[in-house]
Parts: sequence; C-alpha cells; structure tokens
Amino acid sequence: MTFDPVFIAAALFAVLITGISKSGLGGGLGQLSVPIMAVFISPVAAAAIMLPILCAIDLFNIWGYRKDFHRKNLLAMLPGAVIGISIGALTFSHLDDNAIRLMLGGLSLVFALTYFVQQAPVSSETRWGRLFGAVCGALAGFTSFVAHAGGGPVKMFLLPQRLDKRVFVGTNVYFFFIVNQVKIWPYLWLGQFSTDNLNTSLVLMPAVPLGVWIGWKLIKYIDAETFYKVCYILLFVAGIKLIYDGALGKGWL
Repeated sequence: MTFDPVFIAAALFAVLITGISKSGLGGGLGQLSVPIMAVFISPVAAAAIMLPILCAIDLFNIWGYRKDFHRKNLLAMLPGAVIGISIGALTFSHLDDNAIRLMLGGLSLVFALTYFVQQAPVSSETRWGRLFGAVCGALAGFTSFVAHAGGGPVKMFLLPQRLDKRVFVGTNVYFFFIVNQVKIWPYLWLGQFSTDNLNTSLVLMPAVPLGVWIGWKLIKYIDAETFYKVCYILLFVAGIKLIYDGALGKGWL
C-alpha cells in the first residue's frame, strides 16, 4: 500500500470530485480520477483501487435517485455495455490505452461542440435510437473497463434528449451501477484486486459520503440550462484531458 501523503491527498481529491460529479453532474469529472492517481501509481492499479470506491458511490446514489431514471434508455444501452466490457476483459493485455484515450477524447470534443449546433435528439423509442444507444453503451462499457472513462459515450446518447436533470443523473447512476457490478468479475479474473489495492481503496472511502452529499446539494440549486451547459463543458474538458494523456503516452508531446 502507498502511504505517500502526497499520493493520499491527490487520491482523496480524486475520490471527492468523482463523488460530486457522479452524484450531481452525471459523472463528467469522474473519469479524471484514474489519470490523477496514475501520476503516482500505475494506471492499472489506479483503476483497480477506484472500482470499489465507484461501487460505494453507486450504492449511495441508487438510493438518492431510486425514482429518477429513464428505463428505455437503460434498456437501449446496457446490452451493448456488457459486450463492451467483455471485449475489454478479453483484450486487456493487448490494449493500447493511449490510442483508446485519443479516440474517446476526439469523440468527446466533437460531441461537446455540438452544443452550439441545433440537433434533434435520438430517442430510444425508435429503432435507430436503440441502435445508437447500444453502440454508445458498448463504447461506454469498453472504456469504463479500461480506465473508468465511460461517461462520454453515455452523454453522447443522453444529453441531446434534454431529460429532466435528475432523470439524466439517475439514468447515469443506474447505468454505471450495473456496469461496475459486471466489471467486478473480470477484474477478479485478471487479478486486479490485490491486498494493497483493496487496502488503499479502504483508506480513501471516507471521501465518498462527503462527495455524494455535495453532489446531491449541487443538483438542487443549479437550474436546468446551467446544468446542461456545465455537463457539456465537463465533457469538453474531459475530451481535452484524454487527448493530452493519449498524445503524451504516444510521445507526441
């Protein structure tokens, strides 16, 4: 276990912003947790440490948003997510993490910029909408398995629908609750949950309820239009971060 106080401080901050983001803004900043921790430890270890923490955040939010979710959107995305997780697990030792970051970052940027373009939402009521939801779900499952960075594809599907802000966050909550529960098993199979990783997760757990509480308060006081602007901004920032990390890893920077 890493007892470096600088690492612990950075990791607690990562957990705190993840709790706030997943509980009040649909998870936009949550995918920064692994990159923050990966400054000090390997990305693989960071992802393993974060998974129990994400599951704990999910449990709080399942209660907080128990009545606020869009069932048909979940049904559209979840089958693809299971496929994406399976592909991630089977190809884990062969993945080029930086190429994935570059691809996902580019998609996130393109979609974030569509905020300035009028577009019709894709509904899960239509065949095309269900197909698009399944593709976004597969991308989310795959990138969530690799680096807990599945928020972008989910937002690509949900944001244009302009759901009620609580329904938007609640749909994210339920989707990633199921995704994270499924991810536990391949993580076990791949030997990700070492004693050191689990002990570090335990040390960081006290930041979870504080982050969730702040997120719950935040969504009460932010109006719908500001909420969606912030979500698009967070998607843009996450896209820039993913491209930067991918380019740095490729040796382009």
